[in-house]
Amino acid sequence: MIENALPDDPTPKPLKTVPLDAWHRALGARMVAFAGYAMSVQYQGVLAEHLHCRAQAALFDVSHMGQATLTGATAAAALERLVPGDMIALKPGRQRYTLLTNEAGGILDDLMVANLGEERLFLVVNASRRDIDFAHIAANLPSGVQLQPHQDRALLALQGPAAAAVIGRLAPQAAQLPFMGVATVTLAGIACLVSRSGYTGEDGFEISVPADGTQVVAQRILDQPEVVPAGLGARDSLRLEAGLCLYGNDIDELTTPIEADLAWVISKRRRATWDFPGAAAIRDQLEHGAGRYRVGIRPNGRAPARALTEIVAGDGTEAGTITSGGFSPTLSAPIAMGYVRKDLAANGTALHLMVRGKPLPARVVPMPFVPHRYAR
Repeated sequence: MIENALPDDPTPKPLKTVPLDAWHRALGARMVAFAGYAMSVQYQGVLAEHLHCRAQAALFDVSHMGQATLTGATAAAALERLVPGDMIALKPGRQRYTLLTNEAGGILDDLMVANLGEERLFLVVNASRRDIDFAHIAANLPSGVQLQPHQDRALLALQGPAAAAVIGRLAPQAAQLPFMGVATVTLAGIACLVSRSGYTGEDGFEISVPADGTQVVAQRILDQPEVVPAGLGARDSLRLEAGLCLYGNDIDELTTPIEADLAWVISKRRRATWDFPGAAAIRDQLEHGAGRYRVGIRPNGRAPARALTEIVAGDGTEAGTITSGGFSPTLSAPIAMGYVRKDLAANGTALHLMVRGKPLPARVVPMPFVPHRYAR
């Protein structure tokens, strides 16, 4: 959906474009509106791109994501006041997944934080939350710490079991990175910030590159025989198979880390101090349980259950809601995740999904649906 102007102005705002917009179109991409941007959703088809990523390697353009640098002697401590992760202990050359939380324990956004050394943290946030996140962080910074958003950088994701071999030909240093490692490397003659991470469940790399060098880097990667371009459609089905959350679907300001099965982001040291927004509510749920939990769900049969599908317990009572769902190309079967009452969250629990008005049988299953293959 195109983001609209003020309610009394019926004229839709034009979509923003990423640096590779013309490149995507030349490759035959189908472009759609996403988070206010024109983004490539597919090239040859979601199924083919998904399976190629699982078998070899795929290149995704995720330049709509927000990127920024937090600088200053107390940058890590300042960010730690807003998240439940251990930012002070994050070593140079390392990256960590964490959450911005509100005073009620809800999730403002999930984000990646990398320590670049020299009192610099590099942040990557979700496109739909970028302006909200950056305003929230900036408003809570002490004197001497600055947040610098980067409007002049693009972000590429090279994902799949062949990703390390591909990037190793172009930048051997990048291929040597450990999982969640980060370094500045030269790709196609351009200095890029590369992390060994991604959101597909596969081994892979995320590449932050100056906007004016994006096409050179992207084309050099795409020239490798193992790589095909992939759009947001395959990215979504891959992250669902990996059991990874999509902000706005699976997590939001009304969802806590405990409900979302993300308690692991709260580091041991932060559990000793409980000094981050929403800590009291989150601690109470951790110690006494939440009323609902995010779980994996396997519908019986072949019909997929999409987001907002109602979940019903075996006795006919309301059980919860599907937040992400679709057909798994890897498993050739429907999969979903959603929130159910705590008494229904155990693996193997029988449920019913209301699909087109009919109750279809399903069961709670462990996640991820497809095993992660991160570099270890």
